[in-house]
Amino acid sequence: MITHATHERVTDSYQLNDSTFNKIRTLLLAVAVVGWILCAVGYFADPKQFFHSYLLGFSYSTSIALGALFFTMVQYLTGSAWSVTVRRFMETITSVLPLGLLLFIPVAIGFGYIYSYADTAMVHADPVLRLKESYLSKGWFLTRSIIYLSLWSLWGYKLYSNSVAQDQTKSLENMHTASRWSAPGLLMAVLSGSLASFDWIMSLNPKWYSTIFGLYYYVGGAWAMFSVLILVCIGLRKAGMLNHTITLEHFHDLGKWQFALTVFWAYIGFSQYMLIWYANIPEETIFFRWRSFGQWGGWSLLLLFGHFVIPFLVLIPRASKRNTTILGAVAVWVLAIHFVDQYWLIMPNFNRHVGLEDDTNIHFHWLDIVTVATVFASYGLFFWQRLRSHALVPVGDPRFEQGLEFVNS
Repeated sequence: MITHATHERVTDSYQLNDSTFNKIRTLLLAVAVVGWILCAVGYFADPKQFFHSYLLGFSYSTSIALGALFFTMVQYLTGSAWSVTVRRFMETITSVLPLGLLLFIPVAIGFGYIYSYADTAMVHADPVLRLKESYLSKGWFLTRSIIYLSLWSLWGYKLYSNSVAQDQTKSLENMHTASRWSAPGLLMAVLSGSLASFDWIMSLNPKWYSTIFGLYYYVGGAWAMFSVLILVCIGLRKAGMLNHTITLEHFHDLGKWQFALTVFWAYIGFSQYMLIWYANIPEETIFFRWRSFGQWGGWSLLLLFGHFVIPFLVLIPRASKRNTTILGAVAVWVLAIHFVDQYWLIMPNFNRHVGLEDDTNIHFHWLDIVTVATVFASYGLFFWQRLRSHALVPVGDPRFEQGLEFVNS
């Protein structure tokens, strides 16, 4: 059904037009199909490299969906009006989380290739790992992962279905339902998201630990999620949709969130580094030692300047946050740097599996790009199909008109 609303005496269509829908669907489908074919080729050519790269692709893309789940619930709990016109995109991103259960299957299959503690003989020979043996067992690892993904899928589906139902009912009860799910949902998402990052990434080095790591992972995913949101909004406006519904005022606030998360990521990253440096405990400092020398030292500098300094300086001016060209360029940059961050978290661990303790070189592989593009396109195709099914904005939300009139002070 095509829904219309009027803002400043101009009517926007809130349904994806066929031309835009077919163009993007074809692109995403092509990337996904070609990507899965190349993944199959990579698997048969070098299964170990495939599974290492696939974890990168899965972690990168799922972190974005998890960030969307968190911020969707934040919007409901705060009663935010400015975000109503862009909230449907966040809700639709959360609705792709059930696909994560399928996309996780290669990680489960490749458990023995990815995680060093799959070698029970190595675990039994190490007194530290023996203490963690039950937690790090394959069965318990897979069970926890299924629980995480199932909880995210349940909350994502509930919030999305409740929102699209409100398009018809226009009932306040839908708002109350969303708030009732969001309050415990935030706690659930933060705890389960932190545990998932511990399991999927931090346990790549099963002796290393950081209590702040989960928040670091979460912030990076949320940062990238706002980039996806900005690019979707810009793309739809260029296609002639939502020009009078998503205004420069809304882009300004999206830019504020990008700026805020840029700073917050730097704060969390520095806090993690400072505490580990200050304590100087070998079990903790090994994380940064592996990433401080040779080519990895340069990669760390790229992360510092690319993830913080550059976007920080670009987004400081008010004018930058009100310029869709600059915001779009920053969004593309953020998605690229989020890849750099995820690669930095994951890949230095794998050489240590084969005893190359002093190898400071980056062993980049074409599968590292292919798996990220494939998983991202698979999620994206699901997202795009869902976006076509209902209005692009939550027209039944009582705060919708207020959101249309939003102006930054």
